Amino acid sequence: MKAVPEALGTEDHHLAHRVLRTLRDRVTVGVAAHFAAQLPELLWGAYYDGWDSSAVPIKFDREGYVNRFVQEAKVSAEDVPRIVPAVTAVVREHVSPGQLESALEQLPHDIRALLLQPAA
Repeated sequence: MKAVPEALGTEDHHLAHRVLRTLRDRVTVGVAAHFAAQLPELLWGAYYDGWDSSAVPIKFDREGYVNRFVQEAKVSAEDVPRIVPAVTAVVREHVSPGQLESALEQLPHDIRALLLQPAA
């Protein structure tokens, strides 16, 4: 998904892989699998890399999500409000209508608000 690095103005093509894992671990196995089925084939392996389906969903609040995002995406916490909505917009373009919303419905309101805020 080269659109993610392009949207963020970076050359890091593995960023999309790392970012998608932060959503994967917060939703149920069924939602994660339905979401993965919508991704371009090239991302499937990266999406499932390191996934322990018996340990999800992992419950965390907005602060926990930001911390996990920083760790997984290897970005600073200050960059999260800029990166997260840009990634959400790119993902929305690559999945069926309503699929992203279905996944986001499982998230707490404060995390969903972060993901859906207007891209800077």
